[in-house]
Amino acid sequence: MMSPLLPMLLVLHLAGLVLLYIATIHNAWWVPGEGQSRDLWRQCVYSQSGRQWACTGFGPAGPEDWLHASQALMVVSVLFSSGSLLSFLCQLYTLRKGSLFYLTGILQVFAGLCVLVSALIYTLHERQIHGAQTQGSFGYSYILAWLSFPLTVCSGTMYIHLRKLD
Repeated sequence: MMSPLLPMLLVLHLAGLVLLYIATIHNAWWVPGEGQSRDLWRQCVYSQSGRQWACTGFGPAGPEDWLHASQALMVVSVLFSSGSLLSFLCQLYTLRKGSLFYLTGILQVFAGLCVLVSALIYTLHERQIHGAQTQGSFGYSYILAWLSFPLTVCSGTMYIHLRKLD
């Protein structure tokens, strides 16, 4: 018999993973103005005349070193959470009855901590990251990153305490 907690935990994990992917990939961490957006990877401006986005990447070093740290931590968090999901699926079939999902939980908690540190770096060093573009607001990808933090930490903690019943 499968625990009813198991499918709910899997849905929680998948929700956190989807939020991590969207927050890492999409270009809405910073919105400096109408028709402009900035994410972890590039800056985009919408052209009304051409009705398309024109995007440029960031340089390899300089005042955006904090941005590179945030980029790296978000990628690591996605890798940890994806690895945690694969670990869970493997452990689901290989663990003995009564065993705990330690590896899955630890990987998921590490993913949550990486998201936390990445979002904190982006928040605390916003002026260094954006330079002269201090006018603007945080976008929805930034908010999704913050929302994925409690989801990943909660699911990781629940994995650590979950016992395999079958």
